[in-house]
Amino acid sequence: MFIQTESTPNPATLKFLPGQTVLEMGTADFPSADGASTSPLATRLFAVDGVSGVFFGTDFVTVTKTAETEWDHIKPALLGAIMEHFQSGQPVMGAGAKAVSGHADHEGPDSVIVGQIKELLDTRVRPAVAQDGGDITFHGFDRGVVYLHMQGACAGCPSSTLTLKMGIENLLRHYIPEVTEVRPVAV
Repeated sequence: MFIQTESTPNPATLKFLPGQTVLEMGTADFPSADGASTSPLATRLFAVDGVSGVFFGTDFVTVTKTAETEWDHIKPALLGAIMEHFQSGQPVMGAGAKAVSGHADHEGPDSVIVGQIKELLDTRVRPAVAQDGGDITFHGFDRGVVYLHMQGACAGCPSSTLTLKMGIENLLRHYIPEVTEVRPVAV
């Protein structure tokens, strides 16, 4: 098994490509070790000292490190943990745990607008941020303001504000006149 690594725009995050499917569909975000017990792979990765976050996409694993940790010190242990996991035959997600599509549900008078927002996010935004080892999902829409949740490499990335304001906000405002602003939310 050969695992490739890619840097991301977030210097605290590294993307690992194991060359096989990680999740059949959806994503799984573990911003801390607290919720990692639902995933044998996430549990294994958090056992490496210096890991502060884990995110799974369809074909990648993104790991975020603490500020005081150097990649040179933990990268070999992370590669070993990922390789051991896939060779063990264990599932990435434990029994009963599910990956999520990510978008929050929205009912009410703005449901048509929200549908358009989700469609643009799914077709134009999410594939691009997945290339960088992250995900951006719909959280809410209120009086012209779109609230988005940033995960994986996108969470805490120095360029995320620029991506949100100049990229996503401009895209949504261009196609959906009712959108006036885009803001990040912490979940």
